[in-house]
Amino acid sequence: MDQTGLHTLALTVSYRGAAFSGFARQPDQLTVQGELERALGVTLRREFETTCAGRTDAGVHARGQIVSFEVTEDELRELDARDASRARFASLRRSLNAITHDDISVTAISQQADGFSARFDATAREYRYFLAVDEVPPQFMRDFSWHVGPLDVAAMERSSRCLIGEQDFKSFCRAASAVDKPTCRNLMTVEFESIERFGEPLVVVRVVGSSFLHSMVRTIVGTLVEVGRGRKPEQWVEQTLKALDRKAAGECAPAQGLVFWEVRYDD
Repeated sequence: MDQTGLHTLALTVSYRGAAFSGFARQPDQLTVQGELERALGVTLRREFETTCAGRTDAGVHARGQIVSFEVTEDELRELDARDASRARFASLRRSLNAITHDDISVTAISQQADGFSARFDATAREYRYFLAVDEVPPQFMRDFSWHVGPLDVAAMERSSRCLIGEQDFKSFCRAASAVDKPTCRNLMTVEFESIERFGEPLVVVRVVGSSFLHSMVRTIVGTLVEVGRGRKPEQWVEQTLKALDRKAAGECAPAQGLVFWEVRYDD
């Protein structure tokens, strides 16, 4: 396709992760990217390649995933003509939601500066992990949380402070993904909030960073839960960070408790 005269659109996408083999397209697998690109192809009658703000693993959910792609001048003009009396891109949003899997929702579509990249222009990404902390397993939040039982949240908060800042998180990512690759990242926020959903008590771990390694958030949560359960001392998290060894950390928390919450871009 001629690269001249291209314009960039961005989708805001939410999805329930259980049905998908992750975000990234894979041969003969149901993926979020595959579904979005298929729907764009049907709607605009050609093949598309999309870029996301952050790839999510199988089973991980998203509330504010951003996906960018390019359209031609003619395609943009056609889309605007369809919505002459409606909100811009309303027809495209309706078509994408009709064609994609029921567990995907395109909640917004916007035009961005030409050449915008959902991935490379992002300045921060926020994830939230939901921990079910009652002694009784949850029913309503079962598919969106990890049941761990009562936790010492104050101890988890204290032990997490060493993670803030730019440092090497090799201990907190999948070992195979760290081979011959940089593992330093800038973690801006780790916060904890106690909430209720449908009467079920939860602790939400809010994690914000410029970018993340493979399974980094889930491994951080799994490690902090060990402290919250009293199985490890608070200083163990800092020792784990310094070890630069995945074997030193706790388990990778289950996918269903993690939500890719939102992405931030500089104005």
